[in-house]
Amino acid sequence: QVQLVESGGGLVQPVGSLRLSCEASGIDFSRCAMVWYRQAPGKERDLVAYIISIGDTNYASSVKGRFTISRDNSKNAVYLQMNSLKPEDTAVYYCYVHPLNWGQGTQVTVYS
Repeated sequence: QVQLVESGGGLVQPVGSLRLSCEASGIDFSRCAMVWYRQAPGKERDLVAYIISIGDTNYASSVKGRFTISRDNSKNAVYLQMNSLKPEDTAVYYCYVHPLNWGQGTQVTVYS
């Protein structure tokens, strides 16, 4: 059974930083591409960033240069370092691994 558990969300002021974590179990983690999505109120769930097994990464244009995705295969964990946060980054952030395995989400709120 696949389990994804996110943590690290919270309240932060603009230009602040947060680091999200996602711990995975039930998968061969080192072979999996890991993905962060987010969903703002009233909006669709959008891809934020992903990292493939060999470490290559890709980002949504809205977060490129501010967010960094990384992984630690020894801990079965993927991270999302979020810097220079903006109010429009406010959303529930989800960890995802194919096929159709989602975490419960962690709320990030950027307020001024």
